[in-house]
Parts: sequence; structure tokens; C-alpha cells
Amino acid sequence: MVLPKPALFLDRDGVVNVEKEYLYKIEDFELIDGIVDICLKYQNQGFLIIIVTNQSGIARGYYSEEEFAHLSGWMVEHFKTLGITLNRIYHCPHHESINGSCTCRKPEAGMFLEAQKEFDIDMKHSVMIGDNERDIDAALKAGVQTNYLLSQDATISKANKIIHSLGELL
Repeated sequence: MVLPKPALFLDRDGVVNVEKEYLYKIEDFELIDGIVDICLKYQNQGFLIIIVTNQSGIARGYYSEEEFAHLSGWMVEHFKTLGITLNRIYHCPHHESINGSCTCRKPEAGMFLEAQKEFDIDMKHSVMIGDNERDIDAALKAGVQTNYLLSQDATISKANKIIHSLGELL
């Protein structure tokens, strides 16, 4: 019997890559300082690496599912060259004002629960790093007990800890 594995859940924009409004082009992609070291640290401890990202730019018509998939495929390959396996990139293409409510858009837990089901993830021992309180809310709803909010401005959060840089977790 294979035991469930923990996952390192990462928001994309603002945690994995520098926040750029409605990023979908490879040439605009820029890694956040420390993300490679964080991924390697957790991967070496046996964690799966999973990105969970709201992508309302799809619903808004700023870019297509295909353009998002192209960037995501490139990200997976790029991370491989850095020695990191991105096990999956889950995304929500919806926006409540355009599509109505859904179960995948953070702060809902849909992407986390889909990952749990697909990979048999031990949610209790998993970790979430987000840059918005909705990331933390979604992780908590999914049963992730260790949560970090990456923020320069936040003073309160439901996260276990507010961090100002990813280096604080190394």
C-alpha cells in the first residue's frame, strides 16, 4: 500500500513568478527570488509540487486556454531543467462576474481537492504558499494545516505565518 504524500501547493502569480497583469507570454515570465530553492527543499523532503492558480484572464478574454496551456507546458519543462518536477498546474479559468460562482476559484477549495483526489495527497501534512488571503482560505478549506502568506503589506492573516520573502522558509 502506498501512503499518501504531502504536497507543496503554490499560487502562481506573485509566488512562483513576478506578478504581471494577466501573464500568459513566456517572454514575460520571471521567477520570484527563492522559489527554485523552496521547490528543491520540499521536493527533496518527498513533497509533490503543485501550482493552484486563478486565471480570470481567460474568462475576461485577455488570453485563451491554449495560451495558458502553452505557458504552463513551458513552465513544466523549464522547472525540469532546474531539477524540479512540477507535478501539476491546476487553474481556474472563471470569474464570478462573468461565469457565476464555481467550486474551483480560490477561495474555494476545488483545485486542492482535485489534486488530493488525483495524487492521493496527505492534506494535513501539506503546505501552501500564497500571496493573497483567498489562497490561504482555499488551503484551509481543503485541510492544509501549514500556510504561509507572502506579503509586504499584510499584518493579519489566517496563515500560520506572514513572510516577506521566500528566503524566510529556507
